[in-house]
Amino acid sequence: MPRSVNSVASRNRRKKILKAAKGYFGRRKNVYTVAKNAVEKGMLYAYRDRKNNKRNFRSLWIVRINAAARLNGMSYSQFMGKVKAN
Repeated sequence: MPRSVNSVASRNRRKKILKAAKGYFGRRKNVYTVAKNAVEKGMLYAYRDRKNNKRNFRSLWIVRINAAARLNGMSYSQFMGKVKAN
């Protein structure tokens, strides 16, 4: 009996990676093994930076709230203490 290979699934898997690598430079966009590494690394960066984005925005909000609180004669920590109390 001949060997059965699910080439449809294999091709789709490769196409998915190459589609995700669209816009990359050089062999990263059209050689499967290189593209696979680039896409995996990109996914790791995306995951990490989604967390960092939340961190950055939180610090930005704190700076803005602190500036507004100081205009009204109190610090950020005093303001947040009063907010939490209510």
